[in-house]
Amino acid sequence: MNRRPVFLMTVLCFGFAFFYIPILSMMVYSFNASRLATVWGGFSTKWYVALLDNDQVIRAALLSLKIALISATMATILGTMAGIALARFRRFRGRVLFSGLVTAPLIMPEVITGISSLMLFILMAEWIGWPGSRGFTTITLAHITFSMVFVTTVVHSRLVQADVAIEEAAMDLGSRPWQVLRDITLPVISPAILSGWLLAFTISLDDVVITSFTTGPGNTTLPLLIWSKVKLGVTPDINALATLTVVVVGIGVGLAGWILHRAEKRRERDMQMAYRAHD
Repeated sequence: MNRRPVFLMTVLCFGFAFFYIPILSMMVYSFNASRLATVWGGFSTKWYVALLDNDQVIRAALLSLKIALISATMATILGTMAGIALARFRRFRGRVLFSGLVTAPLIMPEVITGISSLMLFILMAEWIGWPGSRGFTTITLAHITFSMVFVTTVVHSRLVQADVAIEEAAMDLGSRPWQVLRDITLPVISPAILSGWLLAFTISLDDVVITSFTTGPGNTTLPLLIWSKVKLGVTPDINALATLTVVVVGIGVGLAGWILHRAEKRRERDMQMAYRAHD
């Protein structure tokens, strides 16, 4: 009777081990005193100290964070608008085309997205003279286009599950559409908006393919820097850099989960109080 749960738990454990043991081993060897990444030479934090003194790494990290913050914010704004349009305005001319254009990057290979973005910027430079060179702006625009799809999907899924009767009741009581959006719709989908922002931020922070097509000289992001260093062989300083990235992303995900959990508990408590007041 218990063979099926035991088998499922075994497969689950093997799956987690397959994904997380390499990450844990990388984090352990980031404290390796030896210059050889696979030969343990004792515990040391010198590679983390070396990273703090590496101006190239610091510049790349700051550039990646700046691009990720801007692209995630803009993608969240545009993706939220697109998600609300698809969920609440189900009948308008061109809806099928709009939905297809919004979700196309989700199923399209990143290489195709990167090449198409590169061709677009080249043609724009020939026609209107902008952009003069590829760099921060082109990377940010490409990341916004790509990550907006994920925000739209998350927000749309949350709105489809939400009770539209609450918004209709507010409209019947005399609320303006922008008041319903501000007081009801946005608070209801706020966990989805935060999740979409974090997803867009993470996607932008660790993107390599699209960035490699849209970047230019002097605009090396952190993932591109790691990729270029890995080509020469994995060293403990790369392990230390990757470990810091994992820790930062992990803290962000954990903090977001805590915020979303509190928001969901607060929403359930407010709904219970509303039902009690109605009874």
